[in-house]
Formats: sequence, C-alpha cells, structure tokens
Amino acid sequence: MGALWLQCDGTIAPYRIIISSASVNHLFTAIFGKTMNYRCPICLLPLSLENSTWHCEHNHRFDCAKEGYVNLLPVQKKRSKDPGDNKEMMFARREFLNKGFYQALSDRVNQLALQYAPDAKDGLDIGCGEGYYSHRLHQAMSGRGAFMLKGVDISKSALKYAAKRYPDIGFCVASSFEMPFNDDSFDFMLRIYAPSEDKELRRVIKRDGILITVSAGPLHHFALKALIYDQPRQHPDIQSQIAGFERLHGERLQQELHLSAPNDIAHFLLMTPYNWKLNEIQKQQLMAADFRCELDFKLEVFRAC
Repeated sequence: MGALWLQCDGTIAPYRIIISSASVNHLFTAIFGKTMNYRCPICLLPLSLENSTWHCEHNHRFDCAKEGYVNLLPVQKKRSKDPGDNKEMMFARREFLNKGFYQALSDRVNQLALQYAPDAKDGLDIGCGEGYYSHRLHQAMSGRGAFMLKGVDISKSALKYAAKRYPDIGFCVASSFEMPFNDDSFDFMLRIYAPSEDKELRRVIKRDGILITVSAGPLHHFALKALIYDQPRQHPDIQSQIAGFERLHGERLQQELHLSAPNDIAHFLLMTPYNWKLNEIQKQQLMAADFRCELDFKLEVFRAC
C-alpha cells in the first residue's frame, strides 16, 4: 500500500488517501496521460509496476534494484556472466567525463535536440552508460517543458551508478538489439556509439520522432592509431543510412584533447577500444608527458518515417 497526498493551487489538501501502488500507476496515467512503456523481455507483454516490482500477466517478475534501475536482461539472453563495460572501464569513463573533457560534444548534442525536437516529451538514451550524457540532455530538454527520459545499457555496473546519481531518469539493463519497450514509445532518441539494429530503432520510436547519433569522424583518436599501427587508417567519412529514417542533418565536431595529469591519461586510455592494443611500456610513456589527441565526432540527425 502507498500514501498519496493531493495538492492543488500550491496548497496540500487536508486529506490523506491510502491506495495501492498499482492504483497510483492507474491514477497517474489518467491524470497525465502517461503509460508505463516497458514490455516483458520474455513474453513481450506490457509490464506494470507494483511494490517495486515490474510484472506482466504471465507473472514474469523483475525487481527494481535498491539504486533505482530495473534489470530487464534475462539470464537466458546474456552472452556472458556480466556483459558490457566492467567496473574498471565504467569508473575510468565516469571520472574522465565528469571532468568535462567531452562537454563540447554533450553541449552540441543538446543544442541539436532542442533544435530538431523542441516538442519532444518522451526520450531514450541508447547505450547510456553511467548517465553523463543522459543527465545533461535531461536538464536541457526539461528546461523548455515536461520531458521524461529513459536510459538503456547492457552494463549493470554502469547503471548502478547512473540510477543512484540521476534518480529523475528511468534506467534499465537491457540489450540495444532487443529493447524492452513497447512499439512507438519515444519521440526522441539519442545513440552515442552504441551498436543497434535499424529495425529495432524504428520499432520503438514514433513516426516523425527524432534520432540523434554520434559516431567516430575520420580523424578521431588518430594519434593513438599512429602509435599502434604501421599504417593507421582514418575512419570512413560517409553519410550513415538507417532503414526507416530520413537523414536531416550531419556535421563533424572537431577539437584537440590535451591531457597532462597521469590519471586523466590513464582513464582516457582505459575507455577507448585501443587500450587493449597498447603495451604497458607504451602506456607509461604516454602518461609520463603531456598527451594530445584528435577528437573528431560525427553527429547526425534522423527523422522516423
């Protein structure tokens, strides 16, 4: 059972109504027109929330963790015991991003979201990780009106941190290839580097919904490549095509990353895919002096059609 206070015109009514958690869900749906859009990852039926547990009509049940996220990745659908980034990688990315080294990317993503999806009310961050971009996007979009944001990632370690730090965002553990959301759930989606399938992206977004993607531009991290490969190649400079979407805009955001603190350099290396190709001597050499590296982000905006 739960308690609900009714408030009107800034004053609290002198009545306390005791109703069940399920009734609270129905009441909020009736008042705000919002529905819970999780679906069961096993039978695909809608999920309802009751007493911190999501469940479907077939009684498949998924408890909310104490941090606030819900794990909707069944054991039988895992490809490893603990998929996604491990604690060490998550910590490195969290520490690096929280120092603002990629803030210019976050700022530009938010500007594009406000420009192309000014009326969006239901958003999803695909591959949200520890929630850095999710949180800043939520702040930017909420500044112009009501905006509900969900984040999905396959890493439980990342979402433990995200859900605890950013309680206003709904986080769930799941695969981006099989997302636990009903069809046509979102009018805005963000995908930064996360792998996914075109069909699944189109399934969960509403018609005319906006999708912003971020991927590596031609010169991204080229200095690191030059240390590893005899003949480093640039990332391909092509326009992305996503089935079921119309490409509206594309641009490159370029800057030079300059790091001097050894911890910052170590965290940066650990969050890149090239970390495993560098030997310990190379890593120590990089951390012993100022480090400079190209950042080249490809940002694209799509509309579901």
